[in-house]
Parts: sequence; C-alpha cells; structure tokens
Amino acid sequence: MDQINNQQLQNFLKLFSDNPYYQAAIVVLLGLVASRIINAIFTRIILRIANQTHSRLDNHIILITRPALFYSVQLIALAIANNIVFSNQAEIVIYSLLKSVAVFVWTVFAIRLARLILRTFSATPNYLPVVSVQTLPLFENLAILVIASTAIYFLFSAWNIDMTAWLASAGIVGIAVGFAAKDTLANLFAGVFILADAPYKIGDYVVLDTGERGEVTHIGIRSTRLLTRDDVEVTVPNSIMGNTKIINESGGPHKKYRIRLKVGVAYGSDIDQVKQVLMNVAENESGICADPEPRVRFRNFGNSGLDFELLGWVEEPMLRGRILDALNSDVYKRFQQENIEIPYSKQDLYIKSLPEPK
Repeated sequence: MDQINNQQLQNFLKLFSDNPYYQAAIVVLLGLVASRIINAIFTRIILRIANQTHSRLDNHIILITRPALFYSVQLIALAIANNIVFSNQAEIVIYSLLKSVAVFVWTVFAIRLARLILRTFSATPNYLPVVSVQTLPLFENLAILVIASTAIYFLFSAWNIDMTAWLASAGIVGIAVGFAAKDTLANLFAGVFILADAPYKIGDYVVLDTGERGEVTHIGIRSTRLLTRDDVEVTVPNSIMGNTKIINESGGPHKKYRIRLKVGVAYGSDIDQVKQVLMNVAENESGICADPEPRVRFRNFGNSGLDFELLGWVEEPMLRGRILDALNSDVYKRFQQENIEIPYSKQDLYIKSLPEPK
C-alpha cells in the first residue's frame, strides 16, 4: 500500500518537474498551503461553531489543537521532501530530527490540554470532586510527569535507542523511592482522599480523637491545620486524619451548633417556674437562634437537686463559649430574683455524744 502511495506521489510530482529538488520544494509548498487551509478551517468554521455552545472548554481545545495540526502538516511535508532529496544516512538523521520536533510539538499540546482540563474541573468541583483548587498542583505535576515520560520514550524511539535498560532502571529507582518515602506518600494519598471525600472543609470546627478542637484553616497535600480557640495552630498529618474518628461540629444540614446548659435546682422548687425562667433567659439572649427554637428538659432526680437542661442553637460552633457565659450569668441572676435555690453539696455532722470532762 505504501509503495502504491509513493508511486502515485511520484507520478503526481513528475507532472511538475523531474528534478528532485524542485519536487521537494513543491511538497513543502503544498504542505504550507495545506496547513494554512487547516488553520482557516479551524478559525472560520470550527471555532465559530464552538462559539455557539455554552461551554468555553471546546473553544480553548480548538485553539491549542490548531497550532499542533499546523506544524504537524508542515513536518509531514518536510519528511516527504527529505525522502525525495536525501538517501541513506542523511535521510535517517533528518527523519529522526523531524520526528523529534513532532514529539516536542505534541508534548506541548498534551501538557496544555491536560492543564486546561484539570483547571476546568477544579473550577467546577461537581464534575470531578477529587480535582479541586488544593489538589490542582498535584494533578498538574502528575500529568506533566506522565506526558514527559511518554515523550522521552518516543524521543528515544525516534533515534532507535533501546529503552529496555532505562525502563528497568527506572522501575528499580521507583521501588526504592517508594520505600524511602512511604510516610510522605501515605500523607499524599490521604490528602487526596480527604479532599475528594470532604469529611470536613476549610472553616469547619472539628474535634479530634485526642481532644483538640479548632477551626480548619488549611487542607494541604501533606497535612491539615487547625486553629484552636487559644490561637494555637495544630498541624496533623493527613495519614492520621484519614484513619481517625473526627467530629465535625459544622457538619450536617447547616453550620448551627446546639449548646447545652445544665443547671440544678433544690428539691421543692416549682418546676414550671424553673422551666419558664430558663425559656425566658434563652429567648432574651440574642445569640440563641429562634429556629430551631430553644427548649428546656427536666432530666434527672439528682442526689442534691432536680437536674434541668436548657438546649439552644447558635449560628456557628465558635460562639459556644461566649453564649454559654452569657446564659450562665443570666440564669444565676434570674434565679436569685425568683428565689429559686441552686443546690450545692452539703454534709450534716451528727455528734452522738461528747467526751466527758476530766
């Protein structure tokens, strides 16, 4: 089939000239014309069709594909001209050089395409949650690494260099690096899974198994950072965050957080009065949400008194300490005004007899 095509090409070129240099020049000129036609088709037809779609991704793909095809057509024309003019060793060297240029052109195209797609996905995380703003550098570097490795393989193949020994060496080096950096790789993969699964996000209040509680300020590839209420930053490796129980106080259908105020009153107190006073305190506190509304529960018959609990919601977990302080102060003042006794531990000492005076 190739012989038939070559014969047809030679017959076509002989219509213009029998001189191989003239024939090569005609092929290069036709390649230039063909590349210009392809460029015009992309600019005036395909790009106009893409402009009618809602997405801009296809426009960008067309814009980066156009130069790759433009140069590829010219390289094909130069390869044909090389076959016409040169022979033997010179032809092989020039052909390998042209293939190297083609590898470079399409490597640049692949890198630009990978970056374009990854950045589009990171801007719209609903399409591919694992690709986000935080993981974008990781995936870009991985894509460049894969594309560059493939380009090196084709570049060596263009010059007829055996890659078997190189691939075996790369495999051994990869295994050694994997064992040496197993902790780093564990943190890296855990970070990717955390960003994809999203058990928490930046701004959430979380409580760790070890008791640390704070706001998530950074989710990186290697670690997660928390800022506690004491303004102390805690850095936790992602491999630990991915394998421990985490309480996300900001999770759920909304960021509101329920606070609990436990208070006891003496036996004999009017429980209806106690409930009303606690409800009034909650309703008068501006930091308590009206929806869901606060409530009071009579929990237990305690050892020293009756145990009540005031339940209310605040807008976000970081307000817990301030609102509890305000509620405790108001409850204490109102109980004093209403003559409601707050019990405390008492011990009665009974003396059966006194020692006889000597």
